[in-house]
Amino acid sequence: MTKITRVQTGIRIEKRLLKVLKGLAEHLDMSVGDLVEGVMLHAFEGKTPFSEATVTKIGQLKDVYDLDWQASDSHTFKEGDR
Repeated sequence: MTKITRVQTGIRIEKRLLKVLKGLAEHLDMSVGDLVEGVMLHAFEGKTPFSEATVTKIGQLKDVYDLDWQASDSHTFKEGDR
């Protein structure tokens, strides 16, 4: 077991994307913070963090929350109230 220190952060994230993250974290029985940590550590190593079954669940959650973006869309975001 590796001892870590977590800190509270106030990151801003798109509303529908957060809903998908929360739904996936609930499905995987983990916190959103744990999920984000796992995803980022996998991404930093160029690895996919999800099984095929989890990718299917993500697709279902994206449908529920009308999130139709792909990774490439992140380069085109412009916040509405800024």
